[in-house]
Amino acid sequence: MNIIVEKQPNCLATLRVEVPSDTVSTVRAKIVTGYASQAKIAGFRPGKAPKSVIEKKFQGAIGEELEDRLVRQAFDEALRKEALKVLNFGLPQNLIHNSDGTVTFHAQLTLAPEVQLPNYKGITVKAPSTEVSDTEVDAQLEGLRERFADYADIEDRAAESGDLAVIDFSSSLDGQPLEEALGKPAGYLAGREGFWLKLDDSSFLPGFAAEIAGLKIDESKDIALTIPEDFPLADLRGREVVFHVTLKGLKQTVLPALDDEFAGKVTGGKTLEELRSLAKRQIEVEKRRRIDDHKVNQIVEHFNSLVEFELPEDLLRHETQGQADALVERGMKSGMSEDEINAQQAEIFATAGDQARTNLKTNFILQEIARIENIAVSDNELINHLAMIAQSRKQDPKKFIKELQRKGRLPGIRNSMLVGKAIDFVLEHATVEEIPEEPTTTDE
Repeated sequence: MNIIVEKQPNCLATLRVEVPSDTVSTVRAKIVTGYASQAKIAGFRPGKAPKSVIEKKFQGAIGEELEDRLVRQAFDEALRKEALKVLNFGLPQNLIHNSDGTVTFHAQLTLAPEVQLPNYKGITVKAPSTEVSDTEVDAQLEGLRERFADYADIEDRAAESGDLAVIDFSSSLDGQPLEEALGKPAGYLAGREGFWLKLDDSSFLPGFAAEIAGLKIDESKDIALTIPEDFPLADLRGREVVFHVTLKGLKQTVLPALDDEFAGKVTGGKTLEELRSLAKRQIEVEKRRRIDDHKVNQIVEHFNSLVEFELPEDLLRHETQGQADALVERGMKSGMSEDEINAQQAEIFATAGDQARTNLKTNFILQEIARIENIAVSDNELINHLAMIAQSRKQDPKKFIKELQRKGRLPGIRNSMLVGKAIDFVLEHATVEEIPEEPTTTDE
């Protein structure tokens, strides 16, 4: 075959193919022979019908199979001769059966980017120790005590910082009920009855709890607060809302004693010492997860700062849309309206585009590391991984895997596992520099 590959920007290439007439004839003859051996033609014994009859009866099907085989052979030969890493061959275009017996066509290929890897062994990452202190265990147990706390009424004094206040409240903006002034729902800000509120700076809105302190039961107060600039409801940012508050009750937290009886209650019979050991292990697991995530983030940042290459536009567009959809979903869950989301479309897509570019670059870099280091995901590893997922979802593993296969998702899952293995490889060969404080991480 005469094969020409014309590479273009953005990981595209045009494949031009001319199939010689003798190759076309040979492939066609094999297809006709296959049909002749199986076809049932009236008046002829199986396999004995003349080829001219076979060709006339199955002309359309033979032609389609011929073109399909020639295209696949051309793609295979292009991969072999040109050492191409093709993500998508595209559909053959302008396929012509020429008068001299040759067949010509071209196709638009999407190529994997050419990645020039930096040194990926011995990368320095900073991380704190995974050792769990007694202070951390104490804090975990204190949280357990608060979960199992009782609440006692306070009747002989005014509200103080740290109390639990039970309040009724409504709100207004510019002298009108809040939702009427806004012309749309305002969620919990509009008002509540029997609302429990811990009187500390982190509760409700900044400054709200401090205004409750000093009130006695059944006393009322108007509290005027300026809504913070980072508040999810953009229409209220920087505006003054007045809350009309009545203190209906006061309660104090009564924590259970931290002893064997409490430990047995929350663990089903274990002692306090055993509870401390359980808490320590849980903290260590969570700390290791957070620290590993922090290490991975450093690796990603390291690679992306050193390596630059073109990305396939179709993949970038698809990944950007996925990131944008995720940002919109998070915005809606945080209380943003559809109008607010529409107003921020440009910003959302800019952020999504940056994240998409980082994700794709990292993916291709790690795939290249996997190729060089002969890292692979075996069929058994893939099946075991999917079986565990199916089990966690209480689904039949065979049906679960078959459905994923039907939807064409197995290659993507295998690739994700491969990338994970490559990350583990880089981390295993990294140099870890211990730092005194644990990094804070945010969920992406």
